[in-house]
Amino acid sequence: MNTPRIGSVTAEATDQPTEQWRVEELARRADLSVDTIRFYQKRRLLPPPERSGRVAWYGPDHLERLGRVRELRGRGLTLALIGRIFDGDLDPTDAPLAAAVARADAEAPEEFLTLAELAERSGVPGALLEAVARENLLVARVHDGEARYTTADVAIVQQGLHLLEQGLPLPELLALAHEHHETTRDIAETAVGLFDRYVRAPLRASDLPDDEKAERLVEAFRALLPAVTALVTHHFRRVLLEVAQEHLESVGEETELAAVNIAAASRLESWTT
Repeated sequence: MNTPRIGSVTAEATDQPTEQWRVEELARRADLSVDTIRFYQKRRLLPPPERSGRVAWYGPDHLERLGRVRELRGRGLTLALIGRIFDGDLDPTDAPLAAAVARADAEAPEEFLTLAELAERSGVPGALLEAVARENLLVARVHDGEARYTTADVAIVQQGLHLLEQGLPLPELLALAHEHHETTRDIAETAVGLFDRYVRAPLRASDLPDDEKAERLVEAFRALLPAVTALVTHHFRRVLLEVAQEHLESVGEETELAAVNIAAASRLESWTT
């Protein structure tokens, strides 16, 4: 027999009323759309509702879970990571680190763009952006389970367009981008492995409280990310200039050599400002 309901109250056998609502009322209380709640259900971020026939009923536990999702999303965690937290698969010390990783390249809240919106903002044809994305020269971020781009990508794709305007052919640029992506991923995976082996694993094995472990992990990540980024960027610029000089010394004319020597005597970093 189905449990009788009076309004939004379920009359339990213990005579202790428990509020229950249809999805529309839950959406109103959580300040979310019905579509968002159903999307969270599809991602298994909400426990199943009780059912009476074809009607689904939600209660305070669902509202509390939606509040938790909102809190974790506000800290920068992806829905996939939030799901792992709810499933108990993510170590408590890793959640703050995951949030720090998610926020690492965003000083302010991001505006997420589809590929079509990125094409409109940047003035670069959508078909060209699709080709660039296929070769991983343009790397999307995952937002609510979908590939999205940010306002920072607008400037990047415009810089890529400048390369084409200088006469560099698109197929060769895409091939170079693909090779660069593969090499960069290998280096990045090695760097992350070093962090995990020499920073994260020892901290997790220590006797420190979980909150202190998490705090130290985040501090280490925030210190190492800009340091590694600066080292890699600086090294690539220096090697690029060195190779350019060596090439011109072997094939260049006198005026070209003079020009590159002047450039080598200045700060290469100023070229990017």
